[in-house]
Amino acid sequence: MAGILTIGGPDQVKIEQIFPSTQKTFAYNFGQNITGWTFLVDYQTIVIDTIYFDRSGVPSFDNSIVIGYFPKVTVTSPYLPAVVNASTGAVNIFIPGGMYTGPIIPDARQDVPVTVVGVTWTDNNTPAQINTHRWAFIQNWEPGVTVGDPKLEATFVSITLG
Repeated sequence: MAGILTIGGPDQVKIEQIFPSTQKTFAYNFGQNITGWTFLVDYQTIVIDTIYFDRSGVPSFDNSIVIGYFPKVTVTSPYLPAVVNASTGAVNIFIPGGMYTGPIIPDARQDVPVTVVGVTWTDNNTPAQINTHRWAFIQNWEPGVTVGDPKLEATFVSITLG
């Protein structure tokens, strides 16, 4: 049996639907001096068996199960986080396009790739405080993306428990 997906709380995981080609910049404001802090962004695409949506299009993972995943990737230049103003805590976080490059079933409600991006920051305290904020991007098919089942990709790792 695969693992059950739990997404909780308003600040634990933010969820959006995007196309694989979508690139974004998020402006983080920590509201304090962040001199000496370090930042890391990584991502991993998981595959969900089914996703349901309410009438207003909000995804529900209440009955979803993670059935597999693709290897984790650490974001590198030119998409590294950029400190805009260390004294005020302003940082730009870049979300690159092409995080998921495999096939997608158009209008999928089953076998849906979801790319989870982790934004991790470490402060300069002793001991250091390490925090991570996550974004979950439901990958939607767009022209140019191969139509198909993500589970059939060579790098897909199926999850089986017990």
